[in-house]
Amino acid sequence: MNPDFHSGEALLTLCKEKSCPISTIMREREAAFSGRSMEDIDAEMAENLKTMKDSVRKGLFEPKESVSGLSGGDAERLMHHAENSLMGADMAMLVASSMAVVEVNAAMGRIVAAPTAGASGILPGTLLSCAKKQGWNDEMLLDALFTAGAVGMLIARNASISGAEGGCQAETGAGAAMTAAALAALSGGTPEVVLTAAAIALKNVMGLVCDPVAGLVECPCIKRNAIGAANAVLSADLALAGIKSLIPFDEVVSAMKHVGRMMNTDLKETARGGIAASPTGKAIRRQLGLNEE
Repeated sequence: MNPDFHSGEALLTLCKEKSCPISTIMREREAAFSGRSMEDIDAEMAENLKTMKDSVRKGLFEPKESVSGLSGGDAERLMHHAENSLMGADMAMLVASSMAVVEVNAAMGRIVAAPTAGASGILPGTLLSCAKKQGWNDEMLLDALFTAGAVGMLIARNASISGAEGGCQAETGAGAAMTAAALAALSGGTPEVVLTAAAIALKNVMGLVCDPVAGLVECPCIKRNAIGAANAVLSADLALAGIKSLIPFDEVVSAMKHVGRMMNTDLKETARGGIAASPTGKAIRRQLGLNEE
């Protein structure tokens, strides 16, 4: 049986025929297309998980200012505020962990693109924080990463994960969808529930623009990872509660693609629109010695 799949519907069919979770199908696909053993593939994913853990830790406990000076230390600030936060300590730590990774990226640290550097905090920050509360071990987290990878691949294949092509909906939106899917799978959701969680997460940020101040992956990117983490948890819980997505996953991805195409180029990573074009955004660009386009 060909382990490849080009749509969510095809993925669900494979899961049904083989009576297995999405993570198994994704592992088999990777083995078939790479010619590598399952052991090698799992070892590579385990290395990704280790890097994710390191980036969360460094961002929270060894914060560094970025080269531009625009970011650094906010994740640590939120961590210290967690016990007094309106959202509750658990959610605050989850969000802080997600921000931590993108701050490490901005300071030229090592991260795992999930699916991109600009959206790298949502998946690790959320999964690792939830793992502490839920008691999920590394083996379970590896399965979750393969599940997330399947969703990310489908979005990349049928729409985009590039802010330059589809706006931030394609980056932090995809990151939230991947994370919502992983959370749903870890919580015992069926493959159908997993894709429902991903669909809800994407719908929640449909049309979100990419407007990086001074063209840097810092503002508003880091805070969008924060909201992406919250989006992922919410979307997973909605799906796990039995709440359906009226629009199927594949159609949501298709809609996101078309929205990205309709979006003005100034709103797609060019730093010519949105908050990047605000008076303060332009002033920051000049302060950094960058020419306005």
